[in-house]
Amino acid sequence: MEEKKLIIGKFVAHEKGFGFVEPEGEDKQKDIFIPAKSVNGALNEDIVEIEIVDESGRSKEGKVVKIVRRGKDTLVGTFQNSKNFGFVVPDDKRFGSDIFISKKNFGKARNNHKVVVKITKYPENGRKAEGEIIEVIGNVNQAGVDMLSIIKEYKLPAKFPDNVVEEAKAFGTKIDPSDIDNRVDLRGKTIFTIDGEDAKDLDDAVMIERAKDSDNYILDVHIADVSYYVKDRSQLDREARIRGTSVYMLGRVIPMLPRELSNGLCSLNAGEDRYTLSVQMEIDKSGNVVASDVYKGVIRVTERMSYTDVQKILDKSDEKILKRYEKYIADFELMAELAEILKNKRMKQGYLNLDIPESKIVLDNITGKCIDVKKYETTFANEIIEQFMLTANETIAERFYWLEVPFIYRVHEEPDIDKVKELNKFLFNLGYKIHISQDTVYPSSFSKVLEEVKGKPEEKVVSNLILRTLKVAKYESENLGHFGIAGKYYCHFTSPIRRYPDLFIHRIISEYFTSSEKQKQRFAEKAPKYAKNSSEREKVAQKAEREAESMKKAEFMQDKVGEVYDGIVSSITNFGVFVELENTVEGLIRFEDLGDEYFIYDESNKTLRGEKTNRIFKIGDKLKIRVINANKELREIDFALENE
Repeated sequence: MEEKKLIIGKFVAHEKGFGFVEPEGEDKQKDIFIPAKSVNGALNEDIVEIEIVDESGRSKEGKVVKIVRRGKDTLVGTFQNSKNFGFVVPDDKRFGSDIFISKKNFGKARNNHKVVVKITKYPENGRKAEGEIIEVIGNVNQAGVDMLSIIKEYKLPAKFPDNVVEEAKAFGTKIDPSDIDNRVDLRGKTIFTIDGEDAKDLDDAVMIERAKDSDNYILDVHIADVSYYVKDRSQLDREARIRGTSVYMLGRVIPMLPRELSNGLCSLNAGEDRYTLSVQMEIDKSGNVVASDVYKGVIRVTERMSYTDVQKILDKSDEKILKRYEKYIADFELMAELAEILKNKRMKQGYLNLDIPESKIVLDNITGKCIDVKKYETTFANEIIEQFMLTANETIAERFYWLEVPFIYRVHEEPDIDKVKELNKFLFNLGYKIHISQDTVYPSSFSKVLEEVKGKPEEKVVSNLILRTLKVAKYESENLGHFGIAGKYYCHFTSPIRRYPDLFIHRIISEYFTSSEKQKQRFAEKAPKYAKNSSEREKVAQKAEREAESMKKAEFMQDKVGEVYDGIVSSITNFGVFVELENTVEGLIRFEDLGDEYFIYDESNKTLRGEKTNRIFKIGDKLKIRVINANKELREIDFALENE
């Protein structure tokens, strides 16, 4: 008798009752579909053992045979009081059960309070989960409670332990002058930070000159020397490693390092002496780095510039700004010249310029309520810093790869050919195609399509489709290349204030040439663990940031019910059509709100066809919609098709 194959993995639930299991291990198995009837009490994020019951379809189907370990023991939700008992409606709709609370377990919760509930009994045999309230966050309508709920839901560390803060404070507010003699002193040089107006942790600065004996450019990228302060095995380092990354939730930042460092000694504030780990690159007219050097520096930033002001200088559009920065105009023009060269070189290599606009969400300063949603506008000034940082990251990664140093790389593997073939089915409807050569695909095949679609109405939809086809970038101790930037060597070096891998490789660079074989071995042992943890923490941060954005977009649309907008179809599913508006808000038109007929869903082409009218809906179609519902708690927005 054939032995049944059992697989262990994480169960990812869907609100409708079914789910998928992500198999454990590195065997790259696809997710396994679990129909609702075969879930057998598993809840979202549980570790389960499953048996494969059907392999005939496009994806394997399984059933849960055992719950190995529960994924969550606490949840965030809204408390509803019914006198002698109450229940909590979880914010995570995939949990699949309200949680019963007996009166003795109410704690200080009142009706409509956001709370943290500890699960004392998991749901079984048709009975709801049971729990006790362990923390009250606040009333659902209270300012800031919505963001606090997400922080609690994702267990983000909102406060630093006292000993970590004390360790940061001990460095004071001025650099220790005793290390200046060991560094390259650049305090008399013209150096700029260029950031958004509201940036507080300024971890990169740039300096540019023309080479003395050629037309080459000398670009120095100065990065805050965070590893000088955050030493291996210190309390600061341990806390930074646990956090892995800073989390940016709209108006709120949960930093990786205490503000005493992140906004103080490690922030390259104008006019203040600061220690840096710097990379100097000599770059020729074709954008090739012909020579480079890494060194410890001490700098004093000349001016804190904003992207907006730099762009005004380049455009010559604001007399007041031009006069104010008159003596630096040549510096910014030289930066723009070099950035253009670097960008053109990248584009020729196949760099994927996925120009997907980010959302700019504007909150009321007092209530925290969302008062506007629009596209985040970027300019060529943003591009200058982007190109300079990419070049610094590549230069560092290549240099230390060939030195065979233990390292953490930022890798982006090639996409699955099957996924590219699926993408081509959609692109065919729009008149585009990704070229596949002998079951291999090159970045240039994608970048060619991105260039063709530039400026056209379907540009954003095509960019999003390509983004969904590509694999997710992650951290690895092994150099696997970076498909998205069409490069063989890439790392994150430029943001050690807010990303742990950057801090770790700063430490490696700082210590490598003086460290013993034993220390090098320690770096080699730590790199894979730290890379894995950083990738996991990055995923959590991105989920929390997305949830915050979805919640605020739904809040913004709550008083827009009944209003009509133009939108574009961003995706089609077996339950409706997603439409994105010009301001980046996305909503769902369910089948019943598409028209008075039955719709047939074509999964292979991701299209819908009306049975009576034969009307076809496809990705990229322009539609006029009416807002019919927006629910901040569920983070959902519903549209209906407006009769045109």
